Amino acid sequence: MSDIQLWTLIFTVITFSVYIYIAYASRVSTTSGFYVAGGGIPAVANGAAIAADWMSAASFISLAGIVAFAYNGYAGGVFLMGWTGGYVLLALLLAPYLRKFGKYTLPDFVGDRYSETARLVAVLAAIVVSFVYVAGQMAGAGLVFTRFLGVGTTTGVIIGMTIVFFYAVLGGMKGITWTQVAQYSVLIVAYMIPAFAVSTKVTGIPLPQIGFGDILAELDGLQQDLGLAAYSEAFTQTSMPNMVLITAALMFGTAGLPHVIVRFYTAKSVRAARYSALWAIFFIALLYTTAPSVAAFTKLQILQDLNGTAIGSEPGWFNTWSEVGLVSATDANGNGIIDFATETVINNDIIVLASPEIGGLPAPIVGLVAAGALAAALSTASGLLLVISSSVANDVYYKKINPRATEAKQLLVGRIAMGGAILVAGYFGINPPGFVAQVVALAFGLAAASFFPILVLGIFWKNCTAKGAVAGMVTGLTVTMAYMIWTIDIYGNSDGLLGIPETGFGTIGMLINFAVTIAVSQFTAKPSPLMQELVEEIRYPGKTKLVAQHQAGEI
Repeated sequence: MSDIQLWTLIFTVITFSVYIYIAYASRVSTTSGFYVAGGGIPAVANGAAIAADWMSAASFISLAGIVAFAYNGYAGGVFLMGWTGGYVLLALLLAPYLRKFGKYTLPDFVGDRYSETARLVAVLAAIVVSFVYVAGQMAGAGLVFTRFLGVGTTTGVIIGMTIVFFYAVLGGMKGITWTQVAQYSVLIVAYMIPAFAVSTKVTGIPLPQIGFGDILAELDGLQQDLGLAAYSEAFTQTSMPNMVLITAALMFGTAGLPHVIVRFYTAKSVRAARYSALWAIFFIALLYTTAPSVAAFTKLQILQDLNGTAIGSEPGWFNTWSEVGLVSATDANGNGIIDFATETVINNDIIVLASPEIGGLPAPIVGLVAAGALAAALSTASGLLLVISSSVANDVYYKKINPRATEAKQLLVGRIAMGGAILVAGYFGINPPGFVAQVVALAFGLAAASFFPILVLGIFWKNCTAKGAVAGMVTGLTVTMAYMIWTIDIYGNSDGLLGIPETGFGTIGMLINFAVTIAVSQFTAKPSPLMQELVEEIRYPGKTKLVAQHQAGEI
């Protein structure tokens, strides 16, 4: 066992033990505790849990990579703007009102606000979005285990599944929430320490956000010398319209993600829900303002290490990562020298994981980064799996099949559903449809096209009808999913229809959803006067009479 594998094993065992202990200490015996942690999580802790829930393997493992390579710097800003801007929408447009409505799940809100048919469509949409999203998390966990512990991807995914199964099934939302607070602490420390170390080593400035500016001109010049577009040049990888579409899909998708929205039901009050969103933005910003720096530092070092290097004389980190198939170089022109621009393939998912090795940092730091990546992947996976479990147990079994089920029966069904969801998630983790960030970006597009319109209209337009909501969700989700499958399977990496990438089509699907929902609502029966009044009252400050009755289950 190498030093890196040893330190990875040490940090993994320590952190996994902490997660399991927290889950055991937070075990629940009520549906309220299982689904929404009893609605008693403080704002700061809830903000950290939201950040961990949302900052998935895509944020930790892939974000810097897609900024550095897939989008060549400037264009990678779509992910920074989209994945953070969505929280502004959540804080202003959705979180406080959904918390005031007081339901366990997003389909629960849709069912009460619209109809039982709409509830079932929302359940289907939540499961689809969650499974697409969780595939990226399990794939990320498998990648870490493969590289840092020397086990196969299948074995790594199974280990991750086992850990998530234990603390998610035992503690439900309460166990997941407090585990995610610990996981956020692990992942942010693991991300920041190497970033500070590399920035200090390369520029002499410990703050990577400042040191980044010192090497940007050098990186631009080096890329131009290699015949590549400058790192800071605009619109080299994608057009301005597509930047707008992708940013919007990620932004509105963030505001429509079921596993993020349910977090606001765990807050103690409407006020706490607002503050939870603010704390989440702060915790997320710590990583997101650092990621562009990590991308630039690592890409500069990769270019310097590989370009012009003799075949067979590559640095140690290259050989290590080539063994797991995530980096390669070929001597296409037969001159025995690596031409970076034409003869190398770098997988986006290695940038953060390989950064400590590329920067020459010691083995304990590399092991800590691996533990942080696992924390990011498993924290989001657990939140997504709870959405699937609660949708099946609460919105299908309890609301439709057996309304007389006892709490014990509901918990049993919820835990069985959780176990089944973990098995399916494991399959997708072993057979992912793309690299981690790509898969996650697709989930955001599906969320934007299915949930965001009917949530906004359900809160702010009292005449939005059940048939309109069903038609909008079905149309938006179907069109967007069909386009994504068609583009990925048939075109591969092509631009697709009219040059719109699959990661940006969620915006089009969202606009179609809005249009269909509004149009159908004009010609179908309006909600009851009582529901229209309730929709008006959830936007009023304080607890009004109708809202109190609704939260108590009286109406």
